[in-house]
Formats: sequence, structure tokens, C-alpha cells
Amino acid sequence: MSVNVPLGPLLDPAFHVGSVPTTWAELLGFATGAVNVWLVVRQNILNWPIGIANVILLGLVFLDGGLYADSGLQVFYVALQLYGWWVWLHGGEGRDNLPVRRTRRNEWAALIVAGAAATTFLTWALSVWTDSTVAFWDALTTSISLMAVYGQSRKLLESWWLWITADLVYIPLYFHKDLKLTSVLYIVFLTLCVFGLLAWRRDLRSQPAGDPAPVAA
Repeated sequence: MSVNVPLGPLLDPAFHVGSVPTTWAELLGFATGAVNVWLVVRQNILNWPIGIANVILLGLVFLDGGLYADSGLQVFYVALQLYGWWVWLHGGEGRDNLPVRRTRRNEWAALIVAGAAATTFLTWALSVWTDSTVAFWDALTTSISLMAVYGQSRKLLESWWLWITADLVYIPLYFHKDLKLTSVLYIVFLTLCVFGLLAWRRDLRSQPAGDPAPVAA
């Protein structure tokens, strides 16, 4: 199944890298994505509204590029971004009091089972219902990214390792799909994720010993 949807001027070329066009959606997705991750590193609550704009823009890019699972993923991203925004706001005005914490064993177990199930289902669905040429990789990165954004919403330190893993797959995947600027964006993401991991780890270590780590509902 091929998806051809009139998506308007956002998919018009902004410039070309050689013979490969870069759309306005991809360009704006680059800008909002870089700002979004930088704000997450700094635990700034503005990362959530900017993140919503980013996933909408990238959803258009992925749909146009035939990455259907990644495109559909953006719908879930918006829901999770709204959820994360609410969680970070809970207990504070403009800045949350939610502490960074480690992922518990039962959380890891639930995330791994859900991620494996999602990858299996999406690989099958993309192979049967779409003309995707990268069904498994599209499904795998989709599942890992959903796991990561959930962890980010709860300020789980290990969410950065999930993002790093996903980015290491996204970079060659997007390059293969001629999304050159998006591939470069994910190199930026990868670098920022390393900074985020180190920054959140410092924050975790600075917490008083025995200090309770409440979890927002």
C-alpha cells in the first residue's frame, strides 16, 4: 500500500543537498527537535510543548518518506508528550518537583515485554499492509522510542540509554531513506542524549541519601 496524501507547503523543498530535497517540515523538525532535546537535558518544562510541535512536523516527514510506523508513532508521541507535561507540572508552577530516579526491575520487565510485543506486531503489520522496505527497523525504533518517551515522562535515568539505542539505528535508517538532514539531526540528538545522561546522573547523585523519590500518578 502506498500512501500519497496532499500535505501542503510544509513538504515543499526548502533547499537541496545535491539532488536530494530537504522539505520545510524536515528543516523545522530539525530546529524544534534540537531545542526540545536541549530543554529535556536541562529539565526545562518547555520541552513538552516544543516536543509536540516537533513530533507533528516529523510525522509529516516520515509519512512522506514511507516510514509509516514512525509516522503513526507521532500520534502516540503527542499523547505521551501531553502526559509528560502534566506529570512534570504536578506539584509545581512552570517547573516540576519530580526527581530523577532509576528504573525499577518491574518497570524494566514491563517495558521490555511491551517493546518486544510492539516490535513483533508492527513488523508484521508493516510487511502485510504497507510497501515499507524497512519494516523491522521501522518497528524496532518505534517501540524503543515509545519506551524512551515514557521513561522521560517519569524522569527515569535509563530513558537516555533507550534514546541512545534508538538514535544509533535512526541515523543510518534516515540516511538510507534519503532524509539526510533528519539523519544529521539524530547525530545531534545522540550527542545531546549523552549530555542528558550525564546531567541527569549528576542530578540523581546530588539527591540526599535516603531521600524519597515520589512518583506522580
